[in-house]
Amino acid sequence: MRARRIRSAWGALVAGVASVATLPVAVYLTRFSARYELLHAGLAIPLGGGLGLAALALSGRIRRLSALRVDRRAATLARLAWLLGLAGVCLALAGVVALLVYALLEYAGTRD
Repeated sequence: MRARRIRSAWGALVAGVASVATLPVAVYLTRFSARYELLHAGLAIPLGGGLGLAALALSGRIRRLSALRVDRRAATLARLAWLLGLAGVCLALAGVVALLVYALLEYAGTRD
């Protein structure tokens, strides 16, 4: 049972790292393509947010189970995964705000 909690904690950690890395990687890749523009990087926002929410959900479950059985390694990994998942969700929300500001400026720029 302990090995399963540690594997789950590692899975939550991978989801957290992926959620934090998704949006910056999408923005960075816009530099190398003529057809893929910065606005298209906004398509990565739901992926990053979803991975962040998955990391939060997995890590919360592991932290509750580890607290019952005092498994320090799994609890530490779950805590780190929770922090990374939270950061990934915050990055996704910041991306949504950026897209909304862009849309507002586009709308204000097209009005006469």
